[in-house]
Amino acid sequence: MSISVGNPSVVDEAPAVKAGRFQAGVRPYAADYYVPDYVPSDTDLLCAFRIQPTPGTDLIEASAAVAAESSTGTWTEVWSNQLTDIDYYKAKVYRIEGDIAYIAYSMDLFEENSVVNIMSSIVGNVFGFKAVAALRLEDMRIPVALVKTYPGPNFGIYDERARLNKWGRPLLGGTVKPKLGLSAKDYATIIYECLVGGLDTTKDDENMNSQPFNRWRDRFFYGIDAVRRAEAETGEAKGHFFNVTAGSTEESLRRLEAIAAQGSRYVMYDFLTAGFAASADVFKRAGELGVIVHCHRAMHAVFTRQKNHGIHMRVIAKWLRLVGGDHLHTGTVVGKLEGSRQETLGIIDLLRERRTAEDTSRGVYFDQDFAGLKGTWPVASGGIHVLNIPDLYAIYGNDAFWLFGGGTHGHPRGSRAGARANRVATEAVAAGKTLEEAARTCPELREAMELWGEVKFAVSG
Repeated sequence: MSISVGNPSVVDEAPAVKAGRFQAGVRPYAADYYVPDYVPSDTDLLCAFRIQPTPGTDLIEASAAVAAESSTGTWTEVWSNQLTDIDYYKAKVYRIEGDIAYIAYSMDLFEENSVVNIMSSIVGNVFGFKAVAALRLEDMRIPVALVKTYPGPNFGIYDERARLNKWGRPLLGGTVKPKLGLSAKDYATIIYECLVGGLDTTKDDENMNSQPFNRWRDRFFYGIDAVRRAEAETGEAKGHFFNVTAGSTEESLRRLEAIAAQGSRYVMYDFLTAGFAASADVFKRAGELGVIVHCHRAMHAVFTRQKNHGIHMRVIAKWLRLVGGDHLHTGTVVGKLEGSRQETLGIIDLLRERRTAEDTSRGVYFDQDFAGLKGTWPVASGGIHVLNIPDLYAIYGNDAFWLFGGGTHGHPRGSRAGARANRVATEAVAAGKTLEEAARTCPELREAMELWGEVKFAVSG
């Protein structure tokens, strides 16, 4: 059989070009990607974008540009569109309300069990696109069919309570302070004082990794010893969130293996600075080892805080629950960190509930079914003390972690007394009593109330 080879300098036209179906040129994005009569299907991934167009650009055109550039489009017509069902795969702006554009994406655009792929598509190049002066992803509805490809938390709320045998109240923890500069042995002394005083857990902070003054092996060795001694003295299950975040996923996994081998119930991980791909590996291995992962959201405010640009924290919360974090910091409303009451209530529901309903008063733009995934503990942390506990209980209820850092160690009689004040106050409020009633028989609580009685942070919304 002979094979004839054509002139390599001659390039045949594509079939679509020969057939005359391709019209070269530039046309408005809205001509193809604004589809107001489109009815989203149950399998579509839906997004609500807050869009501020560049001056001179129409909102519809800017919205369509976001849909196009986050799915199948580019700046000019291309002949290769004829090689696929472009109308099926393209994202569609199906509604615009005020400055919110609702965009539907076919589920087939996304790899299963990959928040990384969702991020690369939805919050990738479009945030630098000239058609928009500012862009914020306010919410995302992940279809059930896609949710079912994610593992969710390994333990969730009920299983962790069962392992600790602690019921009927929020769980209590606190960051060791000062969070940097202590030797491993002194660090462990503070862990012991807090746990003996009444906290359920203590924790490393986001930037405690393995610095020269406190290498991770030393901290893990002394820390787990402090946890064991506190358990023996109190007769309660205790824990410390050992931060296994490192400069590589391999090293994080090595640290996770090391502390799991020593019997720790917990580790901690900075899931945003490490990235979702690394987090997925750490969460999976932690589940295999039977270790609960406390997730710190360090770096989130870089892209969640601005009202007109970035990604809302509620979207990050959904992604973290999908990938499998057992705990997530949410802010406190009453503490030192930014976050309104209504929006925080919305995030709490997204972490704990099986299904959440659209509620724009809380910033929730879509119904979301978590398809049986376990719940993630919402964590209140940042500038809270005993006098905040009634408000915290009204916001979070029982199924929450409250972390008191300075609100433990700043007590006039030290960390042990501060921990006792926190524990007594929490148990009292959960039982329907007032702080004043509890303080009558707890001098540590009375002293804490007197010390911080005038300390308040502005509360928004």
